[in-house]
Amino acid sequence: MQNHKVVSHDEWVAARRLHLDKEKEFTRMRDQLSEARRELPWTKVEKLYVFDGPRGKESLAELFGNCSQLVVYHFMFGADWTEGCPSCSFWADNFNGIDIHLQHRDIQFLAISKGPLEKLEAYKRRLGWQFKWVSSMDNDFNRDYQVSFTPDELQAGEVYYNFGKRAFPQTEAPGISVFYKTEQGEIFRTYSCYARGLDMLNGAYHYIDLTPKGRDEAGLPFTMTWVRRRDQYVD
Repeated sequence: MQNHKVVSHDEWVAARRLHLDKEKEFTRMRDQLSEARRELPWTKVEKLYVFDGPRGKESLAELFGNCSQLVVYHFMFGADWTEGCPSCSFWADNFNGIDIHLQHRDIQFLAISKGPLEKLEAYKRRLGWQFKWVSSMDNDFNRDYQVSFTPDELQAGEVYYNFGKRAFPQTEAPGISVFYKTEQGEIFRTYSCYARGLDMLNGAYHYIDLTPKGRDEAGLPFTMTWVRRRDQYVD
């Protein structure tokens, strides 16, 4: 950082304009990628899932509320865990207040975890979140959407995650899944993403990426070693 190139204002503007061309190209490519994502085929959800929520038992269909589209964040919080994953908590700090905006675009948003509802509600209160969060403890949802793994799978050295077999360090994994419900009540899975596919949903990381140091994670044991639950940082 101390030896970074420093130039005149005019040279800075010229360099910034060149980079702006690359940013515009990236924006156009992202628009194209988003359009291609919307054109992906769907797969029908055949299984009945019932979740524990703040209003009692709710089926997957009921989680849509009055919307035809549902976005689920697969939050890492195992059945026997006492706290949610620090990284998922980092992501969840970006969720407050977005639900009303999404609902006005016909989208319901919520988080789903394997942990029991009382633990999810307590953790939610602790961190001051308002988004809806339901428990999949009594169904196969997490297993079917490849975000919960058995000890035997971990012991064998690989699990099915992010559409392929790979090693994974724990029983829960993060992800996002998107669903569409027709007027006839049929539900389709339209999209899922995992791992680095979640980056675009973390506003804080996008701000960090604008700074001179960037994420500054290269020398860490793993990228998010620095992340703490926001009530656990020490000044």
